[in-house]
Formats: sequence, structure tokens, C-alpha cells
Amino acid sequence: MSGLDRIIPPEIKNDRFYRAMADVAATPGVRQVLEIGASSGEGSTEALVGGALRNPDGPPQLHSIEVSRKRFAALAERWKAFPFVHCYNLSSVPLESFPSEEEVARFHRAVRSKLRKNRLEKVLGWLRQDLEYVREHGLSAHGIRQIKEQQGIATFDAVLIDGSEFTGKPELDEVYGARFLLLDDTRSYKNWDNARRLSGDPAYRLVTKSRWLRNGYAVFERA
Repeated sequence: MSGLDRIIPPEIKNDRFYRAMADVAATPGVRQVLEIGASSGEGSTEALVGGALRNPDGPPQLHSIEVSRKRFAALAERWKAFPFVHCYNLSSVPLESFPSEEEVARFHRAVRSKLRKNRLEKVLGWLRQDLEYVREHGLSAHGIRQIKEQQGIATFDAVLIDGSEFTGKPELDEVYGARFLLLDDTRSYKNWDNARRLSGDPAYRLVTKSRWLRNGYAVFERA
């Protein structure tokens, strides 16, 4: 059985990032939210739903992506009574958007990130597992684009990037221009480059961040 078929405890739970996420979902004008990496719905999804229910304009539509079939089933069951929560079992980006093993190995060697706490062979094992799971279950898709097309969304108001360790960069390319961009694991491969890209972009301002909570997080808002 793939490690992706295990239900895991939520990592984002009642901490600063959880509260920042809820505040974004509660912000007036936020109507379309994308969550990449919902897992079983007990962590970031819970934060976003809690914030959505406080939004003075009414709950925004929450679009939650989870590639693991087992976690997706738990996610859909957990939030089935909330009509503004839409769950999708697909990959946010297709297989060809994943990095090569050479790219991951180069990052592991050159960048002093939290990824270095793990042996390179273990990290490459995670990459192979993700690729195999998506391929085996026929989940390769331009998932973000599909959701936008199906729902008639030009640009999301808020996006959480917290899916696969290896797809953060192409995911950001797909959602650039969103009012709020929320990045988890900014000190790992997932959002290392994304955090630096947004920090250097005058079109965005940093709302809040932490280098020390788990593997770091950051919230940016379009200026």
C-alpha cells in the first residue's frame, strides 16, 4: 500500500498559520478559495471553513484538492453537509509538471533547506511515490485549470499551496495573481522558491510569516 493511502493527523492545527488562514477566508471580498493539499480535511480545511463562516459577505466557495483517494474520501465525508465546500480527487498539475530527480538532487545539494534533514535517497523515494500514485490511479491532470474552467473562475481570491512536496512551483504559476497566496513549508522544496519569488515581487506584500513553525509558512497579499 502506498504511503499516500494512509490517513495522517493534521499538521496545521490551532497554530498561527491555522489562524492566519481562517482570517483570510473571513476577509470581505474573498469569494473563491483554492486549497491544494486538503488531506482528510481536519487541518487547513477546518481553518478555512471556520473563517468562511465568519465572512460578512457569506461563506466563499472553497475548492479543496486531495490526490490520495483514501484521504479524499474522508475529506468529502467530513464536509458533505457544507454546500460551499467542493472536493476534488485529482492532481493539481499533470505528471510532466513534476521536477526530475536531477532537479531535486541539485536542490538537495545546493540549498540549505529543511529538506536536507532527510537523506537524498529518501527524498527521491517520496518523489517516485508521488509519481507512481498519480500514474497508477489515472489522476494526472491540469487540476487547477479544470476547476477554474468548470466553475467559471478567472482568478482565485485566495490559494493555499500545501500539496505535494514537489509541485509548489508549477502550482504558483497556475494561480499567480490571486489576492492572497498562502504558502506552507517555505523552508523546504515545496515553497522555497515561491516564497522568494513573492518576496521580490512588488505586486505582493508580506502579511505574516514564520521561519520556525514546522517548516515555515508565509502569507502574501496582492498590493
